[in-house]
Amino acid sequence: MDYKNLILQTENRIATISINRPQSLNALNKECIEELSHVFTQLETDAQIRVIILTGTGEKAFVAGADIKEFKDFDGKQGESLAATGQDILFNKIENLSKPVIAAINGFALGGGLELAMSCHFRIASNNARMGLPEVTLGLIPGYGGTQRLPQLIGKGRAMQAIMTAEMLKAEEALQLGLVNEVVPLNDLLTRVKEIAAKIAANSSTAIAKAIHAINLSGTDAGFAAEIKSFGELFESTDFKEGTNAFLEKRKPNF
Repeated sequence: MDYKNLILQTENRIATISINRPQSLNALNKECIEELSHVFTQLETDAQIRVIILTGTGEKAFVAGADIKEFKDFDGKQGESLAATGQDILFNKIENLSKPVIAAINGFALGGGLELAMSCHFRIASNNARMGLPEVTLGLIPGYGGTQRLPQLIGKGRAMQAIMTAEMLKAEEALQLGLVNEVVPLNDLLTRVKEIAAKIAANSSTAIAKAIHAINLSGTDAGFAAEIKSFGELFESTDFKEGTNAFLEKRKPNF
């Protein structure tokens, strides 16, 4: 499929998706969300891909937010449908994808853009990145999972303050809060993220998929049960046989 709003590149079992709407600082519109949903579905079933990187084109923005022009005249039912559909086809899909998704935040990640980054499994930011949820300045609240994922990442009190004040966080502030894992110079961002992705790609994709599922259930009653069940299931996998044999033979495993 040819994408109007995305650039897809694949190399060394790593797929890089770049949101490409420079005229609007990569803001999310309906078409872009649908294209992202499609490409993630495609990559999930591609046996050649082990890790996915999500970023924005240019040096100014990861995703500067949602395209406000599309919903400024919506009524309540339309607004509810907008949030529900977006969460279903994209944001929750990314969070529950069986392949790791790393957000490479290369500038502004605001509103829906930060929510998109938070739906990824973890985040690496450039030193020029700015992050925030400014929805209350529009008379709204975050609608793509922001009120749920931000407290999980930085704590309830800090999330309350961030959402209520609508303040933007600098990259180093986001690092201190645990919103991002690392901060690197902009020119080094993709290089660093690809280094991390290569380390992940060398490990057992079967085990990583199980780990994602169990980690996503952490903090719930189902979390420990999912870990125990997955742990047992992996004893039946070919990756377990290869991994243990490689360890005993003092060689690197070939997953």
